[in-house]
Amino acid sequence: MIHIDCLFSPAPRQVVQIHLSLPEGSTVKDALAAVHSTSEWNAYLGTMQHPPEMLAKQGIWGRLAHPHQLLKDGDRLEIYRALQVDPKLARKQRFKRQGKGRTGLFARRRAGAVAGY
Repeated sequence: MIHIDCLFSPAPRQVVQIHLSLPEGSTVKDALAAVHSTSEWNAYLGTMQHPPEMLAKQGIWGRLAHPHQLLKDGDRLEIYRALQVDPKLARKQRFKRQGKGRTGLFARRRAGAVAGY
């Protein structure tokens, strides 16, 4: 038997960790099937901002993993949510809200430059 931890985030700043015991030779796909049948997963389905089908990507210790990848004892399987906002757009909007910067990296901007660049 191998023991793995499965983590997912149903909402921002909220992380759920599920401990699983699986037989040797289990894959990411097997672990996902086991996670979907747990009571913890079902309890958080109602609070999720994304439907479960949007949780298509998963990784092991922060690296993208394929469904047929074998798991090892002590692995941490992470289920990722889809991005809601394009990171470039979010950065531009954040700089626009902050206003003009008189010091630091953006102290000498050329006239008419877009905020954040």
